Amino acid sequence: MNIESFRDYCLSKPGTTEGFPFSETALVFKVKGKMFALTNIDDFQSVNLKCDPEEAIVLRETYQGVKPGYHMSKKHWNTVAVNADVPDKLFIELIDHSYELVVKSLTKKLRDELQNG
Repeated sequence: MNIESFRDYCLSKPGTTEGFPFSETALVFKVKGKMFALTNIDDFQSVNLKCDPEEAIVLRETYQGVKPGYHMSKKHWNTVAVNADVPDKLFIELIDHSYELVVKSLTKKLRDELQNG
């Protein structure tokens, strides 16, 4: 996966916005103002993604390319290497999982806004 396809996929998710709240190279994707993905646009080597804590442990034990979230809560975030041993299909599933976790944490009002476009 390259930075363009990653960006396009994230932006295809309902209610997603992108921005650079931390630095000019840290691209952040948010749904309704809450972050679900973060990457460095100059060095697209990895992506930080939110993850269920129990699943995060399993992923870290299974794939060398999945580490505790860099500069993030190690319990709730993983750093996933782009060109490592994580299959593309799983990489997409991890983006979906991160997005869905954030959507679940939104208020009912915000979730309804997402569903009603």
